[in-house]
This record gives sequence, C-alpha cells and structure tokens, in this order.
Amino acid sequence: MQKIQFQCDYNEGAHPLIMQRLMETNMEQTVGYGEDPHCQRARELIREACQASKADVHFLVGGTQANTTVISHLLRPYQGVIAADTGHINVHETGAIEATGHKVLALPNVDGKISAAQIDAAMKRHYAEDGPEHMVQPGMVYLSFPTEVGTIYSLSELQAIREVCDRYTLPLFVDGARLGYGLCSPMCDVTLPQLAALADVFYIGGTKVGALFGEAVVIVNEGLKRDFRYSIKRHGGMLAKGRLLGIQFETLFADGLYFRIARHAVSQALCIKQVLQAKGFHMLVDSPTNQQFVILPNEVLDRLSQRFVLSPWEPMEGNRTAVRICTSWATRDENVDALIEELNKL
Repeated sequence: MQKIQFQCDYNEGAHPLIMQRLMETNMEQTVGYGEDPHCQRARELIREACQASKADVHFLVGGTQANTTVISHLLRPYQGVIAADTGHINVHETGAIEATGHKVLALPNVDGKISAAQIDAAMKRHYAEDGPEHMVQPGMVYLSFPTEVGTIYSLSELQAIREVCDRYTLPLFVDGARLGYGLCSPMCDVTLPQLAALADVFYIGGTKVGALFGEAVVIVNEGLKRDFRYSIKRHGGMLAKGRLLGIQFETLFADGLYFRIARHAVSQALCIKQVLQAKGFHMLVDSPTNQQFVILPNEVLDRLSQRFVLSPWEPMEGNRTAVRICTSWATRDENVDALIEELNKL
C-alpha cells in the first residue's frame, strides 16, 4: 500500500489549471527571458494584488535562487544579513548566502521569529565596537513569512521592525516561499498590500503554493531596482523560456486562485491540529498555517509511519520526536480523514 505523504507542501506537480494553460500556450512563439506577454500580464496582476503600481516584478525558478540573488544584490561586499537562527537562509540553504561572500548574522529566535528590539540591539552592539569596521556590518534584515516553523508576524510586529530598519537604513527583505499560507491563515492580520508597503523587497512563492516551479520577486524600494536583471543573470536565474514562469503566475493571480488554494491548505492543517490537541499531544510551536509541529512519543510516530510519511523535525527528551505534518494546496479530504481516523485510534 502506498503511503500518504504529509512531509512537505511540494509533493504534487501543479494545479490543473496551470497545467492546462501550459498546454494551451505550448505552441505559442514568444520572446524569451521574461519579456513575453504572459510575464507582462502576470506582473500587472501581481502589482494590482499588492496595490503597488510601480513595483518591479521578476520571476525566478526557486526559493534559494531568489534568496541568494536578492541578498547579494542588496549588500555591499563587507555587509551581512540579519536573520533568525532558524531562518531558511541560515539552516536550509547549504551555505548559499555565505557562498556569495556574505555572512548570515543569526539572532536567537522565539517561535521562529526575531523582534524589532533584537535588531535594534544588534545594531547598537555593532556600532558600540571599538572600530566597528573590523566586523561584518549588518546591511539588511531577512524575515520569513511564514517562518520556518509556520508562525507568522503580526502587523504590529512588522511595523516595529520597519521602524528599526528605517532608523538604521536597513532594507527589509521578506522570504515568501509559503506567503499564501501565511496570508490566508485565520490568525493573520496582515494583507498583501500591507506587506508590500512595509517590505523593500519580498517574494511570492509559487513552488510550494500551486505552481510547478517559480517565485515572483517584488521590488518596491525604488533605490534597489537598478540592474536587478544583471544579478538574476549572474546567478543563473534568467530562464530562457521565461514564459513558463509568467503563465503560472498569470494563472495563479488571474482570479484569486493563489489565495483560494492556500486557504484550503491551511484549513486542512488546522483540522489535523485540532485532533492532535484533542488527543492530548503537545505542539512544538503554535502554528496557524499549513505546517504543524507536534511532539509524538516515538512508538506513536512508528505506528503512524506505517501508513503515512511525516517529517521528523528534532529529537525531544523522553523518547519523543517533534514531527512536522505539512498540508498543501493539493491535500485531499480523504487523506486528511485517513490521518484523523488513525489518530483517533490511538
């Protein structure tokens, strides 16, 4: 019997409407490198959704590529990027940022997040040094929305971080690999236009939210736009058949599909979370998005693993393991029902 997979949100290919549009447009002849009509239309739709008519929108293939391209473009050679110690660029990108010559300046996280006060303190520490030029200068701030553990920043938290960034002239970059799942959480009080108004640069993740592949980098800060396509090319991100990215985001944003399918994933995850808590299991963090982190006795994990593929996150005391259960835009009701049925047998 094939196991049901809940270990990540990119098990499936792409939303059927995207596959349909890719087939319908397959024999079209277009110019390359993201300058085709589909990319242009996708840009218009994203600007409209962000209420940011002057934003630059660029399409890249994946999240690590987007992070390395943006961060290396924004930083001077002697600068580093402030991030949570659990941030994706610090723990899940194989030193990709460091390979560009920039250090990740990691701060201790609380439920995956860093605060305005922490950023302010880090800047004060740096400039209190006797000769700060002997240290890597903090040059920007990186946040994930949602975080690596599925938590989300509130509007007030983002506004406070924006204020600190303005105080020190630090660009704010938001990694939105799972942005849809964060914005569509019932606990989220941040809208896409508000995020666009607070961030200098962010990206809208497609790979994990319905696309076959692709991320849409949105540059709002006018001073950071110049020559970004040179950075894309230098990092191997300028796809010759760029329309393959444009068609996908055109489909996702044409009639709100992106948000509908993200909302579905979050709803499925919260149904599972409700049952886990009713059974008395403790959560590693209180995540309101499509990633749920539950602490399971190892014998329970072993039992569930006979039928389901889950993602062990970290070992815990008392012969227990923190496990990630992840839903996606494509998670079926019957698969959620099967997991809930098994949980109710425990």
